[in-house]
Amino acid sequence: MSGSPAVLRAARPRDVGSIADVIVANDEPPPGEPAMPAAALLPYIEHVVRHGQAVVAEVDGEVVGFGAGISNGRFTHVADLYVMPSHHGTGLGGRLLADALGEAWPRTTFSSDDPRAMPLYARAGMAALWPNLYLSGDPGSLPRDGGLDVSDTSFEEIARLEAEWFGFDRAALVTFWQTLPDGRAVVVRDGSAVVAAAIVRRRLASAGGWVDRASVAPDADPVPPLLAILRVRPRGDAQGELGACVPGPSPLLPIMLNAGYRVRDRDTFMSSDPSLLDPHRHLPNAGIL
Repeated sequence: MSGSPAVLRAARPRDVGSIADVIVANDEPPPGEPAMPAAALLPYIEHVVRHGQAVVAEVDGEVVGFGAGISNGRFTHVADLYVMPSHHGTGLGGRLLADALGEAWPRTTFSSDDPRAMPLYARAGMAALWPNLYLSGDPGSLPRDGGLDVSDTSFEEIARLEAEWFGFDRAALVTFWQTLPDGRAVVVRDGSAVVAAAIVRRRLASAGGWVDRASVAPDADPVPPLLAILRVRPRGDAQGELGACVPGPSPLLPIMLNAGYRVRDRDTFMSSDPSLLDPHRHLPNAGIL
């Protein structure tokens, strides 16, 4: 490790490749899972750099850390906080977090199981609220959803519904969603009423599909539409396991576990305000909540 001090500055589009290298250097995939390829991260990093408060740390001109906060119109979410392993324990993570958040309140994040992560976020005003479990399994083993109708829609419609239901501003995300591998936007209807919306995609590092995000309308029973979404496959994908990030308090969690779904990974949702995200109505995206 160089003795030169780290210099923090705003991230720029030309930093995207270096940022991907920092993230991959910290990636410890669950047992049996492949490592995340850096190329798969590039569209996501490009979006965060262009639309978030993104900061890099440089030492002798080399990017050794990255932090980013991104607003959805209601709160700011810490999408990323990574430091090269050779610079762990130097206080660089705290500096990046402070710059990525600035004075933004309220604030949220997903904390990894790294024992250094949660104290850092707690000192920044975020409380640990619940675990998130990353589950994969056979959707054919799930109970039926009551005959709800699932149909394709546009990414623009997903953004409109998220704004109407929860006040989230997703307009800038539409272009990013269009880069998702085999991405598919769907709505769930109970009769004529739209009760849920979701985006599904191919997994980035292995076979199978993934619910990139899902939301249930505030006045709808969350379980039947979420079960319907868990059966939706990405475009061009006819087989393989499907999965999602499921909040610990979600009523969906015991149903999936009893159906044989396996926990592949976990983290912890942290927030300065426990009312910002309803764990019963969302299957979140840990990066761009």
